[in-house]
Amino acid sequence: MTVYLLLIGSYFLGSLPFGLWIAFAARGIDIRTVGSGNIGATNVWRVCGAKAGSAAFTLDVLKGLLPVMAGRFLVHGNDLVPILAGMLAILGHTFSIFLKFKGGKGIATSLGVLIAAAPKIILPSAAIFVLEMLLLGYVSLGNIIAALVVPLLIHVEYPHHPYLLTMGICASLLTIYKHRANIRRLLDGTEPKARMPWRRHASKSDE
Repeated sequence: MTVYLLLIGSYFLGSLPFGLWIAFAARGIDIRTVGSGNIGATNVWRVCGAKAGSAAFTLDVLKGLLPVMAGRFLVHGNDLVPILAGMLAILGHTFSIFLKFKGGKGIATSLGVLIAAAPKIILPSAAIFVLEMLLLGYVSLGNIIAALVVPLLIHVEYPHHPYLLTMGICASLLTIYKHRANIRRLLDGTEPKARMPWRRHASKSDE
C-alpha cells in the first residue's frame, strides 16, 4: 500500500505546474500564452526574469529528486520502486493532470531524478550542455544532445542497473518527443538562441 501511495503521489507531485503559478505570481500572466508557451523554467526565465526562472527550475528539480529519495527511504534494497517514482514524476510534469495532460518538457524534473538516481552522470551531461551553449547557444539543442547521451552515460557508469538504464532511455525519448517543435525550428533555422552575455558583447564589438 505504501508503494502505491508513493507512486501515485510522485505523479501528482510532478504534475504541480510551478512554472505556471510562479509566472502568474510574478507578472500576473499565463505563461502558456507568452514566449514559447511552455510552463518550464526556461520560458519562465525568459519572460519573467532570472529570479522567477530560478525558482521554477529549483522546484521542478525537487519534483524529480524527492520521489526517488522517498522511494529509497521507504523501500530499502529495491531498485525498481525509486526509479518508477522518478519516472512518474517526469510523466506528471510533461503530462500534468492539472493541465489536461499537457505540461513542460521535463528537463529540470529529469535532472532531479538523475541527481538522486545517477549522480555520476550529472557532471558529464552538464558539461555537454554547457559546451553546446558556448558553441551554438541553443538551449533546446543542448537539452536534446544531453538527453541522447544520458543512456550511454548510464550504461558506462552503472552497467549493472537495468531499471536505471530503461528509465534513462524512456526519459531520453520523452525529451526528444517534447522537443519536436524545437527540432523543426532547428532544421528550418528559425529556433531562437539564448541571449548570452558574451554574445552581446561580441556583437557590440563587431559594430
